[in-house]
Amino acid sequence: MSRNDQRNTIQLLINEEGNRAAVRELLTDYYEVETDSSLVEADLYLVDDYSFHDYHSALREHVDESDPVFCPVVLVRRDDDPHRVPLPNPDERDPPLLVDDIVEAPIDRTLLFRRLNTLLVRRSQSQELMHYISKLEESNRSLEQFAYAASHDLQEPLRMVSSYLQLIDQRYEDEIDEEGQEFLSYAIDGANRMRDMIEGLLEYSRVDTRGSPLEPTDLGAVLDEALADLRMKISEHDAEIEAEPLPTVLGDDDQLRQVFQNLLNNAIEYSGDEPPRIWVSARREGRQWRIDVSDDGAGIDPEDQDRIFELFQRLHSHKEHAGSGIGLALCKRIVERHDGRIWVDSGSSSGATFSFTLPALDTQQD
Repeated sequence: MSRNDQRNTIQLLINEEGNRAAVRELLTDYYEVETDSSLVEADLYLVDDYSFHDYHSALREHVDESDPVFCPVVLVRRDDDPHRVPLPNPDERDPPLLVDDIVEAPIDRTLLFRRLNTLLVRRSQSQELMHYISKLEESNRSLEQFAYAASHDLQEPLRMVSSYLQLIDQRYEDEIDEEGQEFLSYAIDGANRMRDMIEGLLEYSRVDTRGSPLEPTDLGAVLDEALADLRMKISEHDAEIEAEPLPTVLGDDDQLRQVFQNLLNNAIEYSGDEPPRIWVSARREGRQWRIDVSDDGAGIDPEDQDRIFELFQRLHSHKEHAGSGIGLALCKRIVERHDGRIWVDSGSSSGATFSFTLPALDTQQD
């Protein structure tokens, strides 16, 4: 075994009765060994069944505080100890476990080093993973702040452009020829669509930072609010919407209302020439609820079913259907914030079913 420039630190929690000096000599050439009587920061803790009960509470507290960074504890078990400590069953309690491995005495040096090194590699990997997660979270926060700042700062000049274009249209309507009127109409429409995209991007950037805590949420009441918001559109298209009783889930009611509103709005918008018929249903799948929003509209080509959930992806031109291209991306981000997923099943011309999952309440778990 080769020595490393930066060696791992092992704290030896073994008393004289457990032959601490011999164990320390065994480890010293390969690890930094701490022998303080109280717990210090270390990469691994080696304890035996003579001293385990003395350190049990301190180790338990330290391991719990270190989670999710892996904090390995190895027990040396001796035949002559009347209080033999068993290796815990991982199914009996949630991680982190207190004892991660047991080495029987007399100690086999090769076996001990193999087990220690395996656990130390796991610890190093968990530290690296937490480092990357921390960097990723920091990067996401920076991106969210950038998206918010950029979108917010763009609103004022865009509002001014839109206002002046409308003033030109109102004051000089009689002086602008037909072609000029057409150009002006395009400019106003473009400014309005840009405004909608910016507002949508602001909503998208705020999903994680401005969302409410996830609480017990009655999806039936949330759906009723979404239907009330769409009342005019439902009436204009003579839409028929049927809904089964929906469950109470763990969620953010305002964000889930946006999900229903976007999915129902799309089902109405892409219904074709016939009055739209839409069905909302729910079924339990393990610890989640699956919600389906189905329609008998135009359908979605299988090749397009993944990209429609990306920002600014549209399957139709603005002349065919209005929209900013953010609605489904917003739905996806909201559902993912709820630890769920969203997808669509559809043929190219046979309607579509948008499905998403949400966490069930603990009291509902099987």
